[in-house]
Amino acid sequence: MIKVIVVEDHPIMVEGLKNILRSDLTINVIGDYGNGKSVLQALEEKEHPDVILMDVNLPDVSGINLTTEIKKKYEDIKIIALSVHDEQPVIHSMLHNGASGYVLKNALGNEIIKAINTVMDGEEYLCTSTREALKSADQDLLKAIPRITRREKEILQLIGKGLTTIQIAEQLFISTHTVESHRKNLMEKFGVNNTTSVVKLAAEYKLL
Repeated sequence: MIKVIVVEDHPIMVEGLKNILRSDLTINVIGDYGNGKSVLQALEEKEHPDVILMDVNLPDVSGINLTTEIKKKYEDIKIIALSVHDEQPVIHSMLHNGASGYVLKNALGNEIIKAINTVMDGEEYLCTSTREALKSADQDLLKAIPRITRREKEILQLIGKGLTTIQIAEQLFISTHTVESHRKNLMEKFGVNNTTSVVKLAAEYKLL
């Protein structure tokens, strides 16, 4: 049974979501909350959901910030953003801050159920309208995203974890000279002068 919490401040929307989710016998809605404070308190005291359906616009806190806070404390909880916004910056911010899915509120009910099952399988889920919104991304931005090799990506991920050049070399069974060479290439590709900035940009471009 997949345990779900709904974080949404509009009662009609809450009831609509509950009705949709009740149609799937593998999903159990264990609570609903209208603001960030109440859901944080519930998570501390009693609730242990598998998935949170998270409104992006809450009365007391941004859903983006709330997602960040929850994921820091409860890394295993999957969060699916619910929103009326299909603007790319909002979508990217939610996903970058820990959401595993993004579903527009006008999406069909079966998309919400599909989103829950998809994120529980460890994959990211974007509803049809969200995918369309991202497809229309500025082509100049897409062209500006550097192409990195598989090895460069591996090294970036290890740098992001705080490993030193020597530790990376040992883990990947390559020389420290090779690691430094990759570091230099990455900084040149991203047009920055340190690997911290490389990791940050790579995350923003969804390369990690």
